[in-house]
Amino acid sequence: MSLSEYFENVRGIGILGTADSEGKVDLAIYARPHVIEEDSVAFIMRDRLSHSNVTSNPHAAYLFIEEGEGYNGLRLYLTRTREETDQQKIEAMRREEQQGRERDGTERFLVYFKVDQARRLVGS
Repeated sequence: MSLSEYFENVRGIGILGTADSEGKVDLAIYARPHVIEEDSVAFIMRDRLSHSNVTSNPHAAYLFIEEGEGYNGLRLYLTRTREETDQQKIEAMRREEQQGRERDGTERFLVYFKVDQARRLVGS
C-alpha cells in the first residue's frame, strides 16, 4: 500500500518527534501528514516548538499508531526541505472536516519533508 493510500484509509494517532540544534527532543501530537508524493509529505504547523525545532534542525520522525487492537502503524524518518506561509494555500490544504473551522489567528506554516525511510511500527 502506498503512503497516500495508507493515510487516506487508516485512522489513528500521530506523534511528531523533533529536536532543536542542541539535540533537546520534543514530542507533539500531529494529524496524519499530507502526502505530496510517495517520498514527500507536509504538515501544517503553528509557530510553536516543533516548528522552531525543524527550522534549526531539519531532521524529524513521525510515529503513527493505528486505531484498534495490537501495535500496528508506521514510523517515518523525515528531513525538512522547505516551507510555505501562504495562508490561503494552507487553508486549502486543510482536510475537509477542518476547512472553515474557526482558527485561533496564529500563523501557520506548510512544512514539507522528504521521507528518508518508512518502517512498520513493529518489526522491520
